[in-house]
Amino acid sequence: MSFLAPLALISAAIVGPIIVAMYLLKLRREERVISSTFLWQRMVRDIEANAPWQKLRRNLLLLLQLLLMILLVLALARPFLPVTGISGSNLIIIFDRSTSMLATDELPTRLEAARRQAIALIDQLPDNGRATIITVGGQMEAPIASSNDRRELRRVIEQIQPSYSNQSDLTQALTLASALAAREPDSEVAIISDGNVTLPDGLRVPARVRYFPIGRATDNVAINAIALQPGPFEQTLFVQATNYGDSPVTRRLSIYLDGRLDFAIDLTIDPGREQSLTQPIPSTVTIVEARLDENGDALPVDDRAFAVSPQRETVRVRLVSDGNRFLETGLSLLPGIEVVKTPTTTTTFPESAAEIPLTIFDGVTPAELPPGNLLFIGPLQSTELFSITGEFDFPLIRPASLEDPLLRNVRLNDVNILRAPRIVPGTWARIIVDSDGGPLLLAGEREGRRIVVLAFDLHLSDLPLNIAFPLLLSNMIEYLLPVSGVQLTTGQPIVAPVDPSIEEVRIIRPDGRVVSSRDGQVQVQTNQTFYTNTDVPGVYTLEERRGNEVIASRRFAVNLFAPNESRIEPRRDLAIPQISGAQSTVVRERDGRQEIWRWLALVALIVLLIEWLYYQRNTLTMLRERWRRRTA
Repeated sequence: MSFLAPLALISAAIVGPIIVAMYLLKLRREERVISSTFLWQRMVRDIEANAPWQKLRRNLLLLLQLLLMILLVLALARPFLPVTGISGSNLIIIFDRSTSMLATDELPTRLEAARRQAIALIDQLPDNGRATIITVGGQMEAPIASSNDRRELRRVIEQIQPSYSNQSDLTQALTLASALAAREPDSEVAIISDGNVTLPDGLRVPARVRYFPIGRATDNVAINAIALQPGPFEQTLFVQATNYGDSPVTRRLSIYLDGRLDFAIDLTIDPGREQSLTQPIPSTVTIVEARLDENGDALPVDDRAFAVSPQRETVRVRLVSDGNRFLETGLSLLPGIEVVKTPTTTTTFPESAAEIPLTIFDGVTPAELPPGNLLFIGPLQSTELFSITGEFDFPLIRPASLEDPLLRNVRLNDVNILRAPRIVPGTWARIIVDSDGGPLLLAGEREGRRIVVLAFDLHLSDLPLNIAFPLLLSNMIEYLLPVSGVQLTTGQPIVAPVDPSIEEVRIIRPDGRVVSSRDGQVQVQTNQTFYTNTDVPGVYTLEERRGNEVIASRRFAVNLFAPNESRIEPRRDLAIPQISGAQSTVVRERDGRQEIWRWLALVALIVLLIEWLYYQRNTLTMLRERWRRRTA
């Protein structure tokens, strides 16, 4: 045990002797001569007891007063015990609420264990300490900042809800924490997480950073892909499960069609591998749910996935090409697509975006771009959207973002490319697939239109001979024609066109709650519906209403599909550069302190009460006797 104010112990050396001396000093009495002391023996004994500097006799009041003095002096010295925690007076807590924090290896969940750890850190704050709470996982939030109200801090921590996000990025949170720590001395940053986070590059935190790991388990199996592909007479269901653990497992996969169990199959999956299921189902099925049995891992939230049958009306797609059998065959297999072939010599495109919402340029780049969304495949010339500076051979494919919807269910490991143009993208584009010579797949939005660029010519690669081609083509068409995007991941907005005569748009969430454009939770602008609160996996139903009549209805399947969150193995350290030069964030046993002066003050109050009761014992006895006689 140590003391924050050890000089307060000196007061014991001053006050203690004063208390003892009060019991040693002689009482001043007037002397009188009497004939006999036989009847005054008791008074004589009292006089002897008050003779100066004689040996002290047992006196409970003296002991209680000395004990009270010692307790008060110790409390003033502010003793503390070294504990695992923090020692700064300005605490910044970064609280991870991502999907992996719903794992049940900590009772009842990692999120609840993180709450307990955060409250314990709040309790360690000194009297003048302040705390800021920053939540990560999905959108970063700071529900309370620089507050010394411990009751309010505990309330905020108790109200933190999980976020079904694809990943936890600490870049914004640590940037904000660094700005707050730079303004306040004696600051400390506490990260409460299981470590499944993305760390920033080039950031040096101007405070001590401590990491409190949550969780123990590593075994987890997740459904990371599901698709429903319609055909002429039946639909084809594709489901894929991945083992993110360290040992082989066998799990039962159950398939529900429109809410009824249709069949089940046992899947044996090796560590780090996946198993897939392809099954024909009736064309009348509208909703498919895949479930893994609950016995096997610590994260049940990724054991379910949903798919809905596409409900898109026929859309005209312009294909500007000299002939591409691979591309034409792939487009013909997509439901609701009517391909309008246009020769590459065409220079004007009179149709509006409403008539032809998507144009595909195969190996050609026109001088004037048509309205609507655009897909470039193997462009040969620069445009206002991107520049071509040359070519490079045999690019090494390197996906930049496996979480992007355009790469859903797509594996490019076995794809070989002979030659590709060197593209310099504009600021509108994000790189989906990169390589050692330049980007190979770009996507983004500019001036309200969606654009995708597949850099290489299909004939100069073996992509059309790979199973990845139809999946990639389907994903690109779904992105470029949002109305067909019935498969979403948590956090992706629901975007759909609506008829101008519609009076109300409703969204029925998976939990049964209904939100509407009338209460402002569903946005309707320029004949399009936007709903962003897709935080819960499941099936969302969009209804277009005119009065009490439902004019049109669409379903959207929202799934988790977050490999970073399904890998639940906790990290024991985070490498975060700090101003002091430290890199490790591991909390050592003596990093924090727990002050105990409040408990000492409470014990002193109890001792004071006992001392007063003992001193007033005769008076209390007399009052008790009077009360008995009165009641008798």
